[in-house]
Amino acid sequence: MAKEFFYRGKSVEDLKKLDVREFAKIVKSRTRRAILRQSAEIEKFIAKCQKCKARNKQIKTHLRHMIIVPQLLEYTINIHMGKQFLPMEILPEMLGHRLGEFALTRQKVKHGAAGIGATKSSMAKATKKT
Repeated sequence: MAKEFFYRGKSVEDLKKLDVREFAKIVKSRTRRAILRQSAEIEKFIAKCQKCKARNKQIKTHLRHMIIVPQLLEYTINIHMGKQFLPMEILPEMLGHRLGEFALTRQKVKHGAAGIGATKSSMAKATKKT
């Protein structure tokens, strides 16, 4: 049995009923300030998500600074990572965070074997063969 999620004492159903500005009153101060400054942009993005879902299209965005609000819950949003888009399902635990926090732009470096000329020993091998 899964435990019901609460955000600052409110259930997910209660949060979905809230307006973007009403949700801003619940979050921490830095996030509140960002939501209040971006409220028009957030509402425009929510409308875009609803339109894409109605047409069964993928939701793609470059807006990594967008704060996750309750109206975005359960959407799958493709967040731009610099080169490609990463599909991310919005979960209740993500509320109040930014989209970019969940799509990392830097990945772990995967080094292969050193090529010819990369080290002094490989140069010696290359000259002996000829």
